[in-house]
Amino acid sequence: MLFPVHIVISPDKFKGSLSAREAAEAIHRGFSSIFPTATYDLLPMADGGEGILDAFLSSVENSPSPIETTVLDALGRPVSAKWLMLTDGTAIIESSQANGLWRIAEDERDLLRASTFGVGQLIHEAVEAKAKQIIIGLGGSATNDAGLGMAAALGCRFLDENGDVVDPIPENIPAIHRIDFSEIPSLPPITAACDVANPLLGARGATRVYAQQKGLRPADTGFFENAHSHLVKLTKEVSGKDFSEVPGAGAAGGLGFGLMAFCGATLESGFSCIAGLLGAEARLSQAELIITGEGSLDSQTLEGKTPFGVSQLARKHSIPVYALAGCVADEEILLPYFDGITAITNENISVQQAMANAQSLLEQAARSLAESLRKA
Repeated sequence: MLFPVHIVISPDKFKGSLSAREAAEAIHRGFSSIFPTATYDLLPMADGGEGILDAFLSSVENSPSPIETTVLDALGRPVSAKWLMLTDGTAIIESSQANGLWRIAEDERDLLRASTFGVGQLIHEAVEAKAKQIIIGLGGSATNDAGLGMAAALGCRFLDENGDVVDPIPENIPAIHRIDFSEIPSLPPITAACDVANPLLGARGATRVYAQQKGLRPADTGFFENAHSHLVKLTKEVSGKDFSEVPGAGAAGGLGFGLMAFCGATLESGFSCIAGLLGAEARLSQAELIITGEGSLDSQTLEGKTPFGVSQLARKHSIPVYALAGCVADEEILLPYFDGITAITNENISVQQAMANAQSLLEQAARSLAESLRKA
């Protein structure tokens, strides 16, 4: 490989350690110490979960300042949440700003009461600000309410058999007899960007795959499956459509389902949606070398995570692409999609140590990779 070259550095976040921007900067420092005359384009990315705001703030020229809005977190406590309004009238919302697991201490987690109400408040704010379209990144949630709270915040009423309003939390779903959509305002087109393809129900659904990390008690698994099935039945009675099997319906505790059923949203691959808005392909196509990465690379990476999306665009334009990661598993499955994969951890470094020193370890790994390419 001849140098100097134009290098595009396009990682996702290293969850719990580095934002995508911080990761890109660490990789840049490592590479530029070996190839100081190369030109670099730092393109932090996200695939629909946490980090979508950072991706836009880092990658959009003259990005507007974030708007701060007071909303309720998953347990109903007021918090300050950020969102963006782009100059073309597109509102960018990161749902975990409201219902994120990062806001809830482990001993506070209570899925029977946890709500997406704050996400609905963010959507309402965007509507009030005259957003022409809304992009919502799903992921990192502390909730499993299938969008019940979100819908309530937008004006949807959930009624029991006597016509009385039911408090919109998961433990009350069995008492809901009818849904009144009449108070939901006119909404602009909404796109939910998600990084998973799970349905709402079943073995691959929201409850069985993701709820345990949010504090699900095993004894409540059946309750949530039945409760979500009940919501599917009620929404189908109104719309005539069953959204529960749409890939991504199970994202963020079923928020993907709720956005479709209550807001008429469409679901898209998070990476494809965000990459399109950021013009990522045009920038990546100018590279002679692409470096991507995120905290963990494994078989799930191929389900639409950022490194896989970057790899697909690199392959489309016949550009070498390398990945750096905090840890790597299933390497034999991943290798066909990359020209090389490097983990910043080894048998002498624990996961805890790697997370605490991620910045320096990533910079060192990037330097080592650059050195090996220089010698090639």
